[in-house]
Amino acid sequence: MADGKLTQFGTAVGTGRRNARRSALPPIDPRRAPGSVAELPSRAPENVPLVDAAPPDPAARPAAATGVAVGVATIREALRSMPASPGVYRMLDRRGDALYVGKARSLKSRVQNYAHPAGLSNRLRRMIAETAAMDVVVTHTEAEALLLECNLIKRLMPRYNVLLRDDKSFPFIHLTAGHDFPQLTKYRGARTKEGSYFGPFASAGSVNRTLVTLQKAFLLRSCSDSVFATRARPCLLYQIKRCSAPCVGHISREDYAGLIEQAHTFLSGRSDDVQQRLAAEMEGAANALDFEAAALVRDRIRALSLVQGHQDIHIAGVVDADVIAAHQDGGQTCVQVFFFRGGQNWGNRAYFPSHDR
Repeated sequence: MADGKLTQFGTAVGTGRRNARRSALPPIDPRRAPGSVAELPSRAPENVPLVDAAPPDPAARPAAATGVAVGVATIREALRSMPASPGVYRMLDRRGDALYVGKARSLKSRVQNYAHPAGLSNRLRRMIAETAAMDVVVTHTEAEALLLECNLIKRLMPRYNVLLRDDKSFPFIHLTAGHDFPQLTKYRGARTKEGSYFGPFASAGSVNRTLVTLQKAFLLRSCSDSVFATRARPCLLYQIKRCSAPCVGHISREDYAGLIEQAHTFLSGRSDDVQQRLAAEMEGAANALDFEAAALVRDRIRALSLVQGHQDIHIAGVVDADVIAAHQDGGQTCVQVFFFRGGQNWGNRAYFPSHDR
């Protein structure tokens, strides 16, 4: 599957009366454990409408084709062509509404877990029972998948997602304003404070590691304004070369403003000079057989790359747009619409128009 290409898999779900379903169920085989996956169909029924097609008449479907069995069959059918790549998957009900949005380093390995419901919680089993279709979006990296997952959850609000529903899920780096010596710090929540924000980041740990590296690279303060105003001597960060000690006048306002400009330029993605300098430093340490120092510089480059790295999920020059793509294969046509709002990919929707071969 090509990067960024979405695939949708689906099967119809029966909605017959409860008593009719029970009477149509086959007798229990005492040799099999309850809920055994071996009793489930190996693949979803073929030639059935997908989620965007009109649902078939419930009376025309077999009553036994319901519940967890059909959900697992849908998932197994999806697994037949699902790649082992990073990406985002969505579980959809009969109406095409999102039940659950998840991300994975390997889509195939992650979704495979849902094909064996015997060991899953009741909540997940109910979700599988309601699953009538799946679709996936392949991304270049797991970080891109995480950002898209967050956007989709906040936009679609799937009822089986219990996390990532507010801005606290992802931290930012905040470069404050309104002070002679601005502060570089971690920030969560609504971005209402004055200053520049960079992110989001996948975790607080990634922000903390990046802040440490930025302190080493640019010597910006991280203390609060109240601590800054009461310092009488440099703190430990100055001693370990992670701060320029503006609190006690060890750097002028003009020189500190230059550091701020460099940091802002770097965090905005224009940091070739810094990256090249660190790469040369790492190469020099390796040539001198100082592998410990080279490893430390390597980690700094990786941390800087985490901030600098341009997310392919954000397309330069595209702010608000609907991107439409169509593909026809085997007599079936799929039309995908990707929605870009505010320069971010806020997900997509698939349509399967009917036509004659």
